[in-house]
Amino acid sequence: MTLEQLRIFVGVAEREHMTRAAEALNVTQSAASAAIAALEARHGVSLFHRVGRGIELSEAGRMFLVDARAVLGRAASAELALAEYAGLERGTLRLVASQTIAGYWLPRQLAAFHARYPAISIELAIDNTEGAAARVLDGAVELGFVEGVIDEPALAHWTVANDRMVLVSDRAADTIDEDWIRAARWIVREQGSGTRSSFEEVLRQRGVDPSDLTTALTLPSNEAVRSAVEAGAGVAVLSQHVVAPAIAAGTLHDLPLGLPRRPFYALRHKERYRTRAADALTDLIKETGK
Repeated sequence: MTLEQLRIFVGVAEREHMTRAAEALNVTQSAASAAIAALEARHGVSLFHRVGRGIELSEAGRMFLVDARAVLGRAASAELALAEYAGLERGTLRLVASQTIAGYWLPRQLAAFHARYPAISIELAIDNTEGAAARVLDGAVELGFVEGVIDEPALAHWTVANDRMVLVSDRAADTIDEDWIRAARWIVREQGSGTRSSFEEVLRQRGVDPSDLTTALTLPSNEAVRSAVEAGAGVAVLSQHVVAPAIAAGTLHDLPLGLPRRPFYALRHKERYRTRAADALTDLIKETGK
């Protein structure tokens, strides 16, 4: 098997869609299908179930995905080590960030980095906090940026910025107490989201069990949650970065819950090779402040 076959397999496995994976990997659909077929034929296993026009991982495919990611991670580390001989004159810095950070905080940092090191290309993946940590752990990326606490001994983490969480509704309210919280209809992010875990921790500190909430909608992005609240479907807690324009426009109201600030964290693997490009980005973030 080749690294290209592994790369295609992981891309298809993560999306469970051949066409979308081929587009993301910049290969033809026939090339992606051929790579999967070659792996299956060589080892006599089915990596995917073909269900109608869709595909899903088989049990063998799920087991193989763990090792395939690990191999690609080790290959990426070896490539980084060789690229270091070129210093900051060329190369690729692979990153992952949670949705809030990737959409609102990180772009300014990356723009400043590109202005200083224009020969270094950046590949940014977007995932929720748990998924981002998994990518750093697997070695698929060198640095991750998340807003949730990650309990993984192999990963180092440090604070790079702070964020304010905001309770928003399409209508104003003067007083927010535990009874109001339990009675409200909530729009929330999916499990694994740092925004959701931060909010649930605040609830526990106030003596409210998150399972006591009435959840109207569970949505996969900050923008979907914000739009649902603007449409009157319920209330939500989101980053100030996400809701500030809507509050300024009057389509959302900042309700007086008094939420604490939360940190944005950077993540890296403690034992994997650290490139000068990654160090340069973290140094730049320190320079620009939190």
